[in-house]
Amino acid sequence: MQEGKYNIKAVSKLLNIQPGTLRAWERRYKFIEPVRNESGHRLYTEKHLQTLKWLINKTNQGFTISQAVSLLENTGSEDSGSTESRKDEQTIKLADDLIEALLNFNETKAQMLISQAFSMYTIEHTIVDVLGSILVRIGDKWENGEITSAHEHFASNILKARISSVMHTIPTNGFLPKALAVCAPGEKHEFGLLIFTIFLKRKGYETIYLGESVADKDLFKVLNIIKPRYLFMSCSQQENLEATLKLVEALKSDIPDLKIGLGGAALSLIPEETRAAFCGVLMGDTQSEWEEWL
Repeated sequence: MQEGKYNIKAVSKLLNIQPGTLRAWERRYKFIEPVRNESGHRLYTEKHLQTLKWLINKTNQGFTISQAVSLLENTGSEDSGSTESRKDEQTIKLADDLIEALLNFNETKAQMLISQAFSMYTIEHTIVDVLGSILVRIGDKWENGEITSAHEHFASNILKARISSVMHTIPTNGFLPKALAVCAPGEKHEFGLLIFTIFLKRKGYETIYLGESVADKDLFKVLNIIKPRYLFMSCSQQENLEATLKLVEALKSDIPDLKIGLGGAALSLIPEETRAAFCGVLMGDTQSEWEEWL
């Protein structure tokens, strides 16, 4: 067992994460257990820092923290040997074969394997735990210099295109309110928003998906054309949080009947003194919280 040597203040500073957010993550998802000193204070090991850094990186790419924790468990990035042994062998082989096809630019085989995954598992499991895990592994390989940016772009584009195509085939209920889904200002990572849009469409909501962020003035124009009941935005990166909250305030002022929902990892970084003013728009990052919000 590694020795704990970082207190929560040091971890907060090193990883740019608020102590309250870190405590909430630990309490809710139990992915790490800091050791305690004689005074009962948390102490984090190098391995804890590595795990936290990985999770924060994934949330910055658009995953919710619950999805990132699930992906950590499924990819085994921090302890691949023990984690892999607990996973279903058929799923492991399918994922490995799909990664091999993608990295060999074999689109025909990759599409066949993706179709096979959808035939074997539920839509949610296939997208989050199979394709999402592969996106993470591809991204990690690129960050570690094991593959080129061309490999990463090719693989990511195919996986995201299939997720998007599934989303567009889900039937909706014309009697339910219309919704618009778009990334928050400055946001380009779409994975979390794609998952949420699929959740909405499977509940029957007619949802128009815009993906990457659009200019504020263009968003107002689209809202006036579509006149949706709901607007959902995803904010993953802390540097985009201020602009996102300002946009919410402007929208609430100009379109008071519009119901706005915010998701994404960056929302856990909203200071407590500010959070109360936005509590009605914060949806959480799990399906049970989304259900309750709706």
